[in-house]
Amino acid sequence: MNTQELVQRYAAGERDFSSADLKDAVLEGIDLSGAILHDAILDGANLRRANLNQADLSGATLNRADLSEANLSRADLSDAILEDAILEGAILDGAVLDQADLKAVNLEQADLSEADLREADLSEADLEASDLSGADLARADLHSSNLRQAALENANLEGANLESANLEGTIVEGGDCNLAT
Repeated sequence: MNTQELVQRYAAGERDFSSADLKDAVLEGIDLSGAILHDAILDGANLRRANLNQADLSGATLNRADLSEANLSRADLSDAILEDAILEGAILDGAVLDQADLKAVNLEQADLSEADLREADLSEADLEASDLSGADLARADLHSSNLRQAALENANLEGANLESANLEGTIVEGGDCNLAT
């Protein structure tokens, strides 16, 4: 499926694009809110400022994808693979990212408030100045991640691995702060 076909089918009311191959697609600023992209291949795709509000991206591969400033509010990214993706300034409030592979992802200044990040791999991720308030990070792997000046108020960090993480200026108040590694 090419970008033009996706846009036309979405405009015609179709929402299910499961397993679509959109590798390296240029989808900057596109509105795909509510789209079903389960198991889609979006490696290297340009999704800057895209609206993926409430989209189903579960199981999708988004390696090296650019999702800077994208709206992923309440999107389902469970089991998604986003290694080396760019999500700088992305809006992921209430998103489901449980067991997602976010290794070495750039989430600088991202809004992950109330996000479900249980058992997610955030090792070596850049979360500088990101909002993780109220996020569920139970058993998440955050080793060697950059959490400098991140907001973790009322976040669940039970069993999270924070070994070698940069916590300089990080705000951790309330919530379950059992940081066993």
